[in-house]
Amino acid sequence: MNLKEKYKSEVVPALKEKFGYKSVMQVPKLEKIVINMGVSDVKESSKALDSAMGDLTLITGQKPVVTKAKKSIAAFKVREGMNIGCKVTLRADKMYDFATKLFNVALPRVRDFKGVNPKSFDGRGNYSMGVKEQMIFPEIEYDKIDKVRGMDIIFVTTAKTDEEAKALLEMLGLPFSER
Repeated sequence: MNLKEKYKSEVVPALKEKFGYKSVMQVPKLEKIVINMGVSDVKESSKALDSAMGDLTLITGQKPVVTKAKKSIAAFKVREGMNIGCKVTLRADKMYDFATKLFNVALPRVRDFKGVNPKSFDGRGNYSMGVKEQMIFPEIEYDKIDKVRGMDIIFVTTAKTDEEAKALLEMLGLPFSER
C-alpha cells in the first residue's frame, strides 16, 4: 500500500479521532515537500551546480530550479543574483513517492540513525530536517559523485499546530527519536 492510500484509509480516521475533528477537511495533510540544496563551492567551479542539480533530479524525478542570492555578502564572497543552489518542490504523487523512499529506504541507511529530531517544527505545523549526504538515496552512485552534499527537506502541512503536524508525520511513517 502506498503512502497516499495509507493516509486516506488509516491516518485520516486516526487523526479525526485523536483531535476530535468534525469534518474530513479539518484533518491536516501533507501539502508539499521542498528539497533545497545549497552549493557553496559554486564560486570555484561552475560544474558544481550542474552536478548538484543532476543529483537532485535523480533523487526526486523532477528538474530543480536554480536559487539565486538575494543580497551580497562580502564575508562569503557572494554577490546579489549569483547562483547559490537549487531546490525542488514536490506535490501530489511525486511528493508521496519521495516521502515513502525517504522514510523506508534513505533514512535507515544513515549511519547511527536513531530517528529525526522531534523539535524541528516551526510553530505553524511545518517540519524541516537536514540530510548530511546525498548518498543515502539509492539512485546516487557512489563512484559518480564529485563531492558529498547535504540538503534541507521541508515538509509543509496544513496542520495548525506542531502537535497535529507531528501526529500526521508520525502516522505517515517519519521516525522521530525519543529525545
